[in-house]
Amino acid sequence: MNSKPIILIVSAPSGCGKGTILHEAFRDKDVFVSVSCTTRGPRENETDGVHYHFWTEEKFNRLVKKNGFLEHAGFTDNQYGTPEQPVLDNLAEGRDVILEIETNGAFQVKEKRPDAVSVFILPPSIGELRRRLYKRGTEPPEKIEKRVSRAAGEIALSPKYDFVMMNDDLDDAVRDFLTIYNAAKTDDGSADCFRPCNEEITNMINEVLENA
Repeated sequence: MNSKPIILIVSAPSGCGKGTILHEAFRDKDVFVSVSCTTRGPRENETDGVHYHFWTEEKFNRLVKKNGFLEHAGFTDNQYGTPEQPVLDNLAEGRDVILEIETNGAFQVKEKRPDAVSVFILPPSIGELRRRLYKRGTEPPEKIEKRVSRAAGEIALSPKYDFVMMNDDLDDAVRDFLTIYNAAKTDDGSADCFRPCNEEITNMINEVLENA
């Protein structure tokens, strides 16, 4: 069994429920869920250091110049990034590191850390994703539609991930996610059915994109 700590990259379109899956999957596990930094201001009910580290542009750019981010990118006039040092510190202490990041950042991490394992979580359909975002009620319609449009582009990149799964039913999704996580730890092939080269996964991705 591979007992070395791993970096697990988790990506999904906004509104897909990845945060809920991670919360349920790691409720009783000693893992480090990395908290990203951002230059945007906190939304209602967001806490600094819990949801994000809310930094000034100046502080963010200082770390960029020091090459201190594992990944960073701009989105809708704000910057987001994952500081590298906390990731290295937790790996050294034997903890698995979970990175909840978007596709651009995921590919940056894979460039720097080819040993990282990447998972993409699909919504049942683009239409269902739109419904969830409207139900959440945290953003105006024009921003929601931008997110939905962006989601299609992200989903089209999902075949580049190591594993792809769907969040249709939460209990099933948590079980599938843990299957992938445990397989990544043991490298035993037990989650190969979630590989994007699998015909079933390819068809699932195509169906999600077609049902916009």
